[in-house]
Amino acid sequence: MHHNSNTLINLAHHYHLEGLSWQSLQALSDGNTDYSVDKAQRFLKFQQRINKELLRHPVITGNPYTTWFAQGHQNSSQIKAFIVQFSVFSNQFMIAQLNKMIHADSLEGMRTSKEILANELGVKFESAPKNPSSANFWNKEENTEGSIEGSTFHFTAGHFEWLYSIAKQLGLHFDEIGQPKHGSESTLFFCAELIRLYGGENYLVSQSASYAVENWAAAGFWKQLIQGFKWFNKAKGIDLPLGFFIWHDQIEAHHAAHTQEELEALYFTRHLNEDDFILHGNEMLDAVAVFWNGLDEQKRALETIH
Repeated sequence: MHHNSNTLINLAHHYHLEGLSWQSLQALSDGNTDYSVDKAQRFLKFQQRINKELLRHPVITGNPYTTWFAQGHQNSSQIKAFIVQFSVFSNQFMIAQLNKMIHADSLEGMRTSKEILANELGVKFESAPKNPSSANFWNKEENTEGSIEGSTFHFTAGHFEWLYSIAKQLGLHFDEIGQPKHGSESTLFFCAELIRLYGGENYLVSQSASYAVENWAAAGFWKQLIQGFKWFNKAKGIDLPLGFFIWHDQIEAHHAAHTQEELEALYFTRHLNEDDFILHGNEMLDAVAVFWNGLDEQKRALETIH
């Protein structure tokens, strides 16, 4: 919080701007020419529309598959099928992320996307230099903040290898996961939409898809997956390493606030079409729903196969 937080609180109160981020209030207070009280009030109205017309999407408010998964009644076939589909998505996400980086419209935007991509590939976030020899790349101490700048690449820190470590314990071979040929129709549709929207060349469409994806990711589904895996481990008396899921759950807590700040910066500094933003955000969430609904159908087909 800024040292003159009282000034910002008073400013927000005086102009009815409660709900605006500190960054935006600070920019207003500093007299940044992109920012005006009028525009701030318009943004807050837009935010109400987003809350109502985008963030109440069923895949955010109630996902039948992850709700079921959290209860821990999966059989081995259902767990394996989930890991296979999730590994396909995880690999295809890197293509979407690479495209997002290529289509960035500023050096800062490119670096943000590159950081996410490099971290996926195995460059850890470093908040402070640590002893690399003691690193265990799927423990709970894995950093979710900091930067990849000056950090070291490790094959075993690649997110796909974390998933592979689970797959191996389930008896799946390397060539049975991750590749598009293993993806169901619904998984591949989701991945194609990620590449089209999230990684697309239209910056505002990409930002809308990104906002939608982040809000989906922060809505709690990672916690449901972790819960389900813990029950599965207990029931089967095994110890699948859950670092992939735990780490993603932890990083989402940091992402949510940044996502909001990015949306406000976008609104103040760009000409943003509100209807289009909501439309493309919903397109992205519809594709997310196709992925999970596909998994839901698949798990029903596998109910009797242990």
